[in-house]
Amino acid sequence: MASLVKGVHHITVCVNGAQEDIDFMTKVVGQRLIKQTVLFDGRYAHYHLYYANANAEVGSVMTAFPYKRVPGRTGSGQIQATAYVVPKDSLKFWVDHLKRHDVEHSGVQERFGEEFIRFRHPSGLLLEVVESATDVRTGWTTKEISPDVASRGFYGPVLSIRELGEQERFLIEALGFRKTATEGPYHRFEVAEGGPMRTIVLHHEPDRSQGSWGFGAGTGHHIALEVESDEKLAEQKNLYEELGYTDCSEIKDRNYFHSIYTRSPGGVLTECAAMAPGGFTRDEAWEALGSSLLLPPWFEHQRAEIVKMLEPIAVPEENQPTAAGVAARSAAVSRSGGSTVATARSGAAPAASQRRDATFIGGDK
Repeated sequence: MASLVKGVHHITVCVNGAQEDIDFMTKVVGQRLIKQTVLFDGRYAHYHLYYANANAEVGSVMTAFPYKRVPGRTGSGQIQATAYVVPKDSLKFWVDHLKRHDVEHSGVQERFGEEFIRFRHPSGLLLEVVESATDVRTGWTTKEISPDVASRGFYGPVLSIRELGEQERFLIEALGFRKTATEGPYHRFEVAEGGPMRTIVLHHEPDRSQGSWGFGAGTGHHIALEVESDEKLAEQKNLYEELGYTDCSEIKDRNYFHSIYTRSPGGVLTECAAMAPGGFTRDEAWEALGSSLLLPPWFEHQRAEIVKMLEPIAVPEENQPTAAGVAARSAAVSRSGGSTVATARSGAAPAASQRRDATFIGGDK
């Protein structure tokens, strides 16, 4: 059976302050803030911030929950690092760029024959930039980051795993990945054509303690993998159950996409996601992405209450696209193969569930 999974959809982490995260992701990592919304679950008002490449493509979207009121505990069963693709011969720029911003980094390293730099987010999260000569996606540019060195989107996550065998089985049998390389404690898995945004690396750490699973600053929360439609989400849920992974959620409405979640045998929360009609532009124009706080329709009547609980933030001026960037967008999306909108739906899948009300008792304090 062909894999239902097309590649990485997004990666979600928990950070400390919202403004700190915005400044680091836009100015240091060089991503565009494409969405300000809130956590749809829970009784506390938390931002849900989305960052992406120039075309806001699936496979480039990092999302963050500022969650400083609860510290996370790093360990196995978590995202250890999130790797971005940068152009060939650009690592010298990234070493200098990180040094200029006083960011802790590893220097140039190599894994599976590819050179990369690992560096640390202010919340303690680990990120990487990996060189690739084949990725044609368009990176977001800033005053410091030019097109020839800008990150294109995800290469993929590095996951810390204690029990390797069961996690391998899950990736291969449940998600359709294939194992393509092993190097010491690192094991590479790829889906579809493989390569950038279609790769997961497992770091086997049998002696590492289990990390926290809930929301907590400084930890990765979940990985999300792209499937084509709600119908494919239903098929994926059925496949999980056939293989004995019976704790999969119902299909949830995340406004911009629909999702199912299950906890993998290695402990990593794994989402499968299909874009909803309109995608990231369903509630604001592409040129205005990330410029204001947007709430799902079912929370809009609570806007004033929610805003009072959130940290005031400022969006960097250079977050807005240039005229040249707007003109080039359509051609770039077509060239890269990255998706930004939903596939047509047949109506055969069950309706996605929505949490239509909440009593908020506080913010991230």
